[in-house]
Amino acid sequence: MASIFELEVYTIAEELSDAGWKIYENLPKVQQYHIGNQVLRSLDSIGANIAEGFGRFHYLDSLRFYYNARGSLWESKFWLTTLQKRNLITNDLYKKVANDLEIEGIKLNNFINSIKRNSKNNNK
Repeated sequence: MASIFELEVYTIAEELSDAGWKIYENLPKVQQYHIGNQVLRSLDSIGANIAEGFGRFHYLDSLRFYYNARGSLWESKFWLTTLQKRNLITNDLYKKVANDLEIEGIKLNNFINSIKRNSKNNNK
């Protein structure tokens, strides 16, 4: 079995988590408490759910966490757009994180589909 650190879907999630910290640190204190916590938690949750799903024994159990990661990804998109609308993030950082979220979404969907296929193949 591969290490989680070899999974591209996980390494991208780690990079997104790091970007969340950069965003949080650059917000004014009052905004850190309100929107900053939300964006940080949603970005961190992508990788945390992938890690928890990876640690599960059964395919269907792990899928539940991968679906949660996908939900957190969409929540992150919401918060990122909100940061941009409120002029709380630079345009360059917004574009970088938005692009990374798009890539992660594709990778995560492909990963989920491969887990589903493996689950069906192992149940034959």
